[in-house]
Amino acid sequence: MPVKKRVFLGALLTGIFIISGLGILLWYFTFKEPGKFTQSLFFIIGLLLFLGVALTLGGVMGIVFSLLTGKSYSFLRLPSQFIIAHLLPLVIRLGKIFRITKERVELSFIEVNNALIKSQVRKNIKPEEILILAPHCLQNSECTHRITTDVNNCRRCGRCRIADLLELRDEYGVKIAVVTGGTLARRVVSKYRPRAIVAIACERDLSSGIQDVHPLPALGVVNIRPEGPCFNTQVNPALVRENLEFFLAMDKT
Repeated sequence: MPVKKRVFLGALLTGIFIISGLGILLWYFTFKEPGKFTQSLFFIIGLLLFLGVALTLGGVMGIVFSLLTGKSYSFLRLPSQFIIAHLLPLVIRLGKIFRITKERVELSFIEVNNALIKSQVRKNIKPEEILILAPHCLQNSECTHRITTDVNNCRRCGRCRIADLLELRDEYGVKIAVVTGGTLARRVVSKYRPRAIVAIACERDLSSGIQDVHPLPALGVVNIRPEGPCFNTQVNPALVRENLEFFLAMDKT
């Protein structure tokens, strides 16, 4: 398993051990505390903690088995999806305790999400049901053409990667949208109602976007930032093509 994935999963397991310890401590005081109300309160909180731990541990097992075997395990799918949809903020906080940067945790989360999708998605997806979601910062900063309102306004001059993405759209027949932020991205997803997304963004926007559209499968491609964040960013078109072909391959099975 690549090291990047271990960051997210390792922090998650650490959280499980910490919460388990709190649960054991609460149950210990359940039998030490003479008051019936306090006993009941400690017991209920401890039980909820253990149920949360059991769900999370099942999700970790489902993710690890899927990453190792490339297969999906239906009885562990629900807890795995619970982790993807809800537990990233907790893992980020745990990462801070162990001096793991937020960006590193988010990148690991994206890697885990991508691998999990590739082990679980087995539906026939047509090209017109796939959406490429790209950030506005991919456009050259000196360009005067507004592509967020209509991506076809791009003149394909070659000064940025938008032209490469349009070529992928034309080649495969998928949809594409360029957005300025999370609000517009959610609006575009609601408008097009895709069955799968290939999203391009920084670690922060990708990780939050993946959670926003869950359980819709969204493969993330982290952008390249030679001039810093949100300015003249780049993307590797080969990675976008690879993810498109994964979804399209499902149409051939």
